[in-house]
Amino acid sequence: MAQILVVDDEVGIRELLSEILADEGHQVLLAENAGGARRLREAQRPDLVLLDIWMPDTDGITLLKEWAASGQLTMPVVMMSGHGTIETAVEATRIGALDFLEKPIALQRLLATVKRALRNPEAASPPPLALTALGRSTALAETKKRLAQLTQSSAPLLLRGERGMRPELFARLLAAPGAPFVAAGGGAGEALSDLLARAAGGILFVPDLSRLDRAEQRNLEFVLARAEKHKTRVVTFSPVDARTLCEKHEFDTELASRLAELTLRLPPLREFAEDVPDLASLMLALLVEARACPPRRLAVAALNALRHHAWHGNLMELESVVKDLALTSLDEEIGIGEVERVLAGRQPQSALPEVAFDRPYREAREAFERIYFEHLLAREHGSMSRVAERSGLERTHLYRKLKALGLPVGRREES
Repeated sequence: MAQILVVDDEVGIRELLSEILADEGHQVLLAENAGGARRLREAQRPDLVLLDIWMPDTDGITLLKEWAASGQLTMPVVMMSGHGTIETAVEATRIGALDFLEKPIALQRLLATVKRALRNPEAASPPPLALTALGRSTALAETKKRLAQLTQSSAPLLLRGERGMRPELFARLLAAPGAPFVAAGGGAGEALSDLLARAAGGILFVPDLSRLDRAEQRNLEFVLARAEKHKTRVVTFSPVDARTLCEKHEFDTELASRLAELTLRLPPLREFAEDVPDLASLMLALLVEARACPPRRLAVAALNALRHHAWHGNLMELESVVKDLALTSLDEEIGIGEVERVLAGRQPQSALPEVAFDRPYREAREAFERIYFEHLLAREHGSMSRVAERSGLERTHLYRKLKALGLPVGRREES
């Protein structure tokens, strides 16, 4: 049968649930607090967790968020509470809990919930990468807030940003908990009635408008015309604006206008570099949970080096680098030397950064300064004292310059 972890600070409840579940043939693990739950989850990887909300060290909601953020929410979790509220249950479900049991727990309700949880098909595989628990940086936090506001509208939404941004991660934030999210393969070129049926009540996402041919554009018009009937919201992404779509990609003007009724710019990864350590750790954790690599963790210095890389390829480049590190590093802890090795292997030999000489002087100077300081920050791994020394700038001036260029400020203290 299944291995079930029961987490509750009341010994009587732990013993009662253990006895009931053992009688059903399950192996039961017991933890009296969040610390014990972390250790058992890491060592045993249970098939199901029954998690109390109110605990003395860390509450259950916080622990649930922690598992979701670190890619460890790979098993169904059922929350338990003697003081449950609708708001708490909704929040737990939004984070990733499968169900909510109110104490005292009725025997039949417990057994039915456990049975349903163990049959949950999503519990067998690690969750996909998500931005739900991230947002240290102002840029990402504000983007998520704007997306939250836009959930109140059903109008088509155009996401604008650089290539490699994984725009579907942002689009998924618009979907209500449990609502379908369907990404159109060839730009809505597949069986359209099936596509709309699958996305009914949720989000239909089209990943790159600039790559749609005329036939795919007509299919998209078909979808738009019927989206409201299916209560489906159409969300699209484009690396160029609506005018460029029409002028350089032969896009229908009226269709482009309808799709861009609402437009939101996605910040490139370099604008939310503060989130790179969390993103990299989450990407690595997902690989470990999927057993795609041996157990791995990133050292603090390695995370700092990743944070100060330029990431011109955005999230897709970061994912590729993390996968490279996971598969080719020799030690369980990935150090800064491994990061330098992988990043160096991706740099074109003797390649000079491009500077557009046809720009106005001020724009060209700013472009050069950005490239120059990105290079120094990466080379010195974010050490502000060494960047100041290399550039010949006083540190206060350097901080102001980096802030004006939108670049991450490195470490303020060095050993």
